[in-house]
Amino acid sequence: MPSANTRPPMTPATLPEGRQGGDASASPWRFIPTLYLAEGLPYILINTVSVVLYKRMGLDNGRIAFWTSWLYLPWVIKMFWGPAVDMVSTKRNWILGTQAALAVFLAAAAFSLRLPHFFSMSLFFFTLGAFVSATHDIAADGFYMLALDSTDQALFAGIRSTFYRLAMIFASGLLVYAAGRLETATDNVPLSWSLVLAVPAALFVGFVLYHRFALPWPARDGAEARKESEGASFWKILASYFLQDKIGPTLAFILLYRLAEAMLVKLAAPFLLDPRSAGGLGLTTSQVGVVYGTVGVSGLVVGGILGGWLISRYGFARCLWPMVLALHLPDVFFLWMSYAQPPAALAGVLVAAEQFGYGIGFSAFTVYLLMRAGESDYPTSNYAISTGIMALGMMLPGFFSGYLQQALGYRHFYLIVCLATIPGFIVIPFIPRESRPKEPLHA
Repeated sequence: MPSANTRPPMTPATLPEGRQGGDASASPWRFIPTLYLAEGLPYILINTVSVVLYKRMGLDNGRIAFWTSWLYLPWVIKMFWGPAVDMVSTKRNWILGTQAALAVFLAAAAFSLRLPHFFSMSLFFFTLGAFVSATHDIAADGFYMLALDSTDQALFAGIRSTFYRLAMIFASGLLVYAAGRLETATDNVPLSWSLVLAVPAALFVGFVLYHRFALPWPARDGAEARKESEGASFWKILASYFLQDKIGPTLAFILLYRLAEAMLVKLAAPFLLDPRSAGGLGLTTSQVGVVYGTVGVSGLVVGGILGGWLISRYGFARCLWPMVLALHLPDVFFLWMSYAQPPAALAGVLVAAEQFGYGIGFSAFTVYLLMRAGESDYPTSNYAISTGIMALGMMLPGFFSGYLQQALGYRHFYLIVCLATIPGFIVIPFIPRESRPKEPLHA
């Protein structure tokens, strides 16, 4: 729960000219990097690292993919309690409160791994952590817009994205690598992963203590922001979203564009970890931390940066089809690996190439969502709804992908993944390619 304020928020009169909405004593460099490390870390731990954890704890692919897919749910439905973050307390307090709660739930998950019913207990704490993390996302992103003026918001957009991605490398790369080394040293998988999960739990204690003093006190973070949020009801905003022009193709694009990737991502780590006799590549936990969590995520980061630059240079319409190809064609690398079972070094190159293409293709996806949101009378809420539907598109394929792989084996599974790219191609001609100016809001 959000903690109470011990210091009154600054008023606009106390703020320097040009920085209305932020604390003059707090440079964005003091809190933006750590705030977005704290935003990215639990998302990657809960949705990606948990797959590796449960695989090493002996669960089968069907159960892993099905149950960890449910962990996307809070990011699907967070729009429904987003208004509460505006109406109750301040975003600063929500940030501190959710970070403290994440420290508790991650510590509880770490402890539960050494108990007999570790799966149900750890999944319970991961679920609680997922809801808290999604709430933290709402508060942090809202705080970003309140604490920074428009100039700094543009300046730090790339900084926040960079530190979010560094959290991905830390969690899925360094922590997984450390877990593998501990497995070798202790010959005890539950103990190794308990120790690894204790690290982010301790980090969140540090985040709370640091942000208690580092976060500014934006003047609009409180009663004034709550007054502004009363302008339109949630249901009115939701209705306006589904009344948009060409909403059918837009929804199809959001749900189908990454269908193949949603199937692939849940089975990527199990495929790398499974022994060659079971159709996998037989990598160790530490090797997966390097190949998938570090090299692969680095490819994703570089691809995302390149994709954003290409769209800014050549425009969305000209870049769309090349980026669709960049997203989908590299899926064939996993199909080839399922037959050739290459060594770890070559697997690392191919995983990095697939993630690089994904980063490029995801840039087009993000820009399209922003473009459509910008046409709305409620761009922030519109984008939040779109990202919720996006999370739904990642969640649903995970329910059956693990069981599908178990029934067919990796070779046929990755063939189906390649075929699942076809709907993403089919929907492209039907979506609007150019941003249109929004019409005036009618009473």
